[in-house]
Amino acid sequence: MKLDKNFFSENIKTLLYALIIAIVIRSLLIQPFYIPSSSMEPTLLVGDRLFVTKYSYGFSKHSFPFSLPILNKRILFNSPERGDVVVFKTPADNRTDYIKRLIGLPGDKIQFIDSNLYLNSSEILKSKILIKNKIYCGKRVIDVYKFEEILPSGKKFHTVYLKDYTYQNSDVFTVPENHYFFLGDNRDCSKDSRYLTSVGYVHKDNLVGKAQFIFFSSDRNIGSIFAFWKWHESIRFNRTFDKIN
Repeated sequence: MKLDKNFFSENIKTLLYALIIAIVIRSLLIQPFYIPSSSMEPTLLVGDRLFVTKYSYGFSKHSFPFSLPILNKRILFNSPERGDVVVFKTPADNRTDYIKRLIGLPGDKIQFIDSNLYLNSSEILKSKILIKNKIYCGKRVIDVYKFEEILPSGKKFHTVYLKDYTYQNSDVFTVPENHYFFLGDNRDCSKDSRYLTSVGYVHKDNLVGKAQFIFFSSDRNIGSIFAFWKWHESIRFNRTFDKIN
């Protein structure tokens, strides 16, 4: 069979167009992420796969694959709201993706007193909803109290604290201009803005996008996703298309 001389060139063009479209979608619209750690439990579990909207807060160089230096500052900026679950590049290396909950806006003062979270000198209200609960911290299973916390805006979400409240008191964290303060919902098992040398305050240019919903979730402790005979146990069907609060 004789092939048309344009066969290969047309197919290469099609592949290039598909690649360009994929890059545009990933950079400007939506990007999938995988949750590898337990720092956001109970909101996000290890094995959750979720979609993040890249346009929610505008665009910076971190909107592009490999953080290509296409932009030298954030454009079309929309300020995130307190309580958003946000993907950002860690200030330590401007490369690693973290996902945490936004607690402090520029100018806010955050402090822990007797294991209670204070925002601008007012305690964040929380009510205990489970006295006994087990949750992951890395590979360890830990005993925690589960709470519903309410931000001043009325935003509600669930957090967990170790029963012995290991993180009890802190200095006052004052969020600098153009920066944000993030916490993990798994409060005693999260490396976040409380740790200034490793994460600290996050500049607005480091924001990647807003977590929107889970599109797939599997429990790797039960078995690999390739072990189809365990899908009835390993796949968390009840989390599919869950909106992230």
